[in-house]
Formats: sequence, C-alpha cells, structure tokens
Amino acid sequence: MIRAILRFSGRLLLSLAVVLTALWACLALWYQLPGPVFVKAGAGVLWAGFGLAAIALLWRGRAGRALLSYAVGFAMLLAWWGTILPSQDRVWADDVSRQLHARVDGSIVTMENVRNFEWRSDTDYTQRWETRRYDLDRLRTVDVSLSYWTGPAIAHTLVSFGFDDGRFLTFSIEIRKERGESFSSVGGFFKQFETSLVAADEHDILRVRTNVRGEDVYMYRVRLPQPEMRSLFLAYLGEADALVRAPSFYNTLTANCTTIVYALARRIVPGLPMDYRLLASGYLPDYLYDVGGLTPGYDMQSLRAAGRITDRAIATDKTPGADFSQAIRQGLPGAAPKAAP
Repeated sequence: MIRAILRFSGRLLLSLAVVLTALWACLALWYQLPGPVFVKAGAGVLWAGFGLAAIALLWRGRAGRALLSYAVGFAMLLAWWGTILPSQDRVWADDVSRQLHARVDGSIVTMENVRNFEWRSDTDYTQRWETRRYDLDRLRTVDVSLSYWTGPAIAHTLVSFGFDDGRFLTFSIEIRKERGESFSSVGGFFKQFETSLVAADEHDILRVRTNVRGEDVYMYRVRLPQPEMRSLFLAYLGEADALVRAPSFYNTLTANCTTIVYALARRIVPGLPMDYRLLASGYLPDYLYDVGGLTPGYDMQSLRAAGRITDRAIATDKTPGADFSQAIRQGLPGAAPKAAP
C-alpha cells in the first residue's frame, strides 16, 4: 500500500515537472523562435504534444523511456536557448536609441546622450539628446518616483538626483525596445528585451508618464548622506558603462527597474534586507519606509498622499515656463525651496 502511494506520488511530481517545463518551452518558442506566427504556434503545439506523450508513457509504467526522451529533448532546447544572446545592433525605438556615456574628472561628470524629449503623445515628440555637466560636490538630494499603470503591485521605479543649483537628473532602468515593440511582462522572462539605462530630464521622463501616458506617479524623498548619494550616482554611471561594453537582457523578475536599483544601493549601504516588495515594485515605498529610508516625522499614508505628483505635473502644462521639477515637489515632505545658483 505504501509502495503504491509512493509510486503514485512520484508519478504525480514527475508529471508536474513535465507540465511546467513544457509550459516554459512553449513560451520560449513563442517569444524566440524565428519565423511567422504560425511557425511559432506550430512549434508550441508540437512541444505540448511531446510533453503529453511523455506523461502518458510515464503513467503506463514506461517511466524510463518517457523521462529519458523528454530530458534529451529539453536539454537540446536549453542548448538552443543558450545561443540567444543580447545585442547592441537592432532597430531601436527613438527614446532608447542612444546609450549614456559619462566621463568623470574629479567631482565633475560630463554626460553624453542625456534625454530631454518634448512629448506631445507617445508617437509625436521632438527628439533632444544633450551633453550635460554636473558637479557631484553640489549633489544634495535623492528622490524615488513610482509610476503606476496597472494596479498597486506593479510600478516603474525612477531615481532623481537633485543639485543645489536647482537642476535634477533622473535615471531609469528600462527595456531597450525595438521600433514598434511594446512592453510585455511575460516577454520579459524570455529574453524579449535588452536592458537600457536612460538618464533624462524630469520634464521628459516624468512628464511623459503623467501628462502623456496617463500613469499615476508618486515621489518620495530618500534619506541618504551626501557621500552615499554620490556613490549611488556613480554606480548608475558604472551600470551605464557596463551596458555599453556588454549588453544584457532585461528580466521581469530578476533584472528589472527595481531589483537593479536594489543591487546598486547594496553597494553603498551593505546589509539592506531582501524583501518581496523589491519584486512587487509598487510596494517599494513601504519597504523604504520600514528600513528608515524616507523623510522622518510622517506616517506612510501621509507620505503617499503628499508624494502624489500627478496632478501637479499635469497643471504645469497650463503654466507656460513653469519649472517642472520645482512644481511637482510643492508640498513634498523633505523637499526644500529652490536654492540660488
């Protein structure tokens, strides 16, 4: 009796393993197999049939033959998967067509390809790529922004650095999409996108989310000593340089806009605890609050309410010449008035 139960349990577990790996294989073929849709779909159907045949043989008492044939087939699929490498040479979408290049000379950073687009819609914009210089000795603030477009758990993370001359620069880890592509969280598990690090003016990278795409954006002032701000800024530049030297794939779970920020931050603040809210990025502010990283003297609800910049950003379109970065920080806990240059 016990032997029969163990045999049944073993077959059930092996069947589950085949189902899960077959599902992964079908999605991998769908997203990466070259060719038209019917070729991808046909390959997925064939692999699903292969998996079902292996399970049928398993339950008919031919486990050895079933598992060996399936294991060999899956190993061949993994070998093909390993040949899919990230590239620098694709027809990139305009907003990620250039890569950030930076040169550090003492405290002075010269950055090429800082994005400062004027967005009228997602398809109507004026391209501007600029060369800018920043003095890290004048770095004073770090703000984290979360842009929500599909429920409370999923958000895009952006990090803005503020200088005492009133200028702000935002870094954003994004997919480096090809022209005509759009984001897919599932595709992000299957090497569909390379990773891009964008350095941009806030009037570009925050405004396009609030005023053009209709996303809801919240900003929070982060508590960091100036040396750690500087180290984090330089860590971003190091990441940008690494992506220029060797492209890498974006991964929805392990290499996304939040997990990479966490990896960068751990270089500066060792011992930051791992937490599910680093994966469910919409809850990142709660994580930062719990580790004492946000402006003190406020509860999380107050920080969230005062940090919602969406309406303030939209209002700047009705005020020509408005300083976008200062306008969105009106009432932001921890934000100081603009300093004189």
